[in-house]
Amino acid sequence: MKSARKVVLGIALPLLLLAAYGLWTANYRNPYFPTLLAIAERFQELWLFDRFVSDVLPSLRNLLTGYAIAVALGISIGLALGRIRVLRLLFTPLLDFARSIPVIMLIPPFVLTLGIGDASKLAIIALGAFFPIVLATIDGLRRTDPALIDVTRALRLPIWKEITVAWLPSAAPSIAGGMQTGLQFAFILMVASEMLAAIRGLGYVTMQAQLTFDSTSVWAGIVLLAILGFLLNLLFVSIRDHVLKWYVQSRASARSR
Repeated sequence: MKSARKVVLGIALPLLLLAAYGLWTANYRNPYFPTLLAIAERFQELWLFDRFVSDVLPSLRNLLTGYAIAVALGISIGLALGRIRVLRLLFTPLLDFARSIPVIMLIPPFVLTLGIGDASKLAIIALGAFFPIVLATIDGLRRTDPALIDVTRALRLPIWKEITVAWLPSAAPSIAGGMQTGLQFAFILMVASEMLAAIRGLGYVTMQAQLTFDSTSVWAGIVLLAILGFLLNLLFVSIRDHVLKWYVQSRASARSR
């Protein structure tokens, strides 16, 4: 019953907004705000057939590849900086400086140096997702219980064993939070990187529709992006809750007390 109630409450407001938009566009025709039927028809024509293989799949491939690079680098570098104090003191100011630069502003120089192909897109996506992951990893490692580390060292565990059984499990919830934020950044930058000097992709198609004043295609692209973003976050949360099942259960039991 609780799950059904959550689903009903979750979809109630979106359905209400859709109904309100449908009623408004049915009574007030505006070329920039097409009807729901027109958007649905254009969505089917554009994304379910013509552009799915040529634009949607390459965009998702760039997103997942760039995000995987960011996760690998973010956790590895965050682990080194979080464990080694000298490295943390040396590189933290550089990290703070670099993350203060809006990554979207780096799209033009990346395109100039790497070209309009997938390389510049991957670099932008990976860079944008890297910062929240590495910072969350450092923060999670610094929050590790010192008593737990004392136990592992008293047992004279090798360093790799100490990291895998103490440091990473303790920091895992914080790392997962950084990964979720990084995924959101990666999705936004996937679209932004395809809006400038691109020849395919979701952002490219939507931008071309905007330049030709094809508002129906713009809204169809927005709907697809909303669906993809929602499904990616849902998939991430499902995997996170499965991997961190112990943490989710402990949080649930703590709330029920």
